[in-house]
Amino acid sequence: MADKANLVHVEIFGQTYAVKAGGDPGYVESLAASVDEQMKDVSRSSGAVDSLRVAVLAALNLADECVRLRREVEEARRESRAAGTVADDRVLRLAKRLGGALGE
Repeated sequence: MADKANLVHVEIFGQTYAVKAGGDPGYVESLAASVDEQMKDVSRSSGAVDSLRVAVLAALNLADECVRLRREVEEARRESRAAGTVADDRVLRLAKRLGGALGE
């Protein structure tokens, strides 16, 4: 009975699906809306009508976006670590200068 309470009914590309929502049904609905829009975009741009073909093309688009975003996050992390190292080095130099000026 508790499982049914977690079910969310969503529509993707004209088909209705019952999906377990976990904690936030709105999140699942948002994901489904995103997939639905991606599939509609693929269908419009490619002229494909076969739902399996559209789904595969949409999945490729979503996977590409995911990989690009992961690369961007990793690059931002590398840049952040590099900036942190530069800042750490500068703090150490300044601390030595300050220590020298104070006679420590």
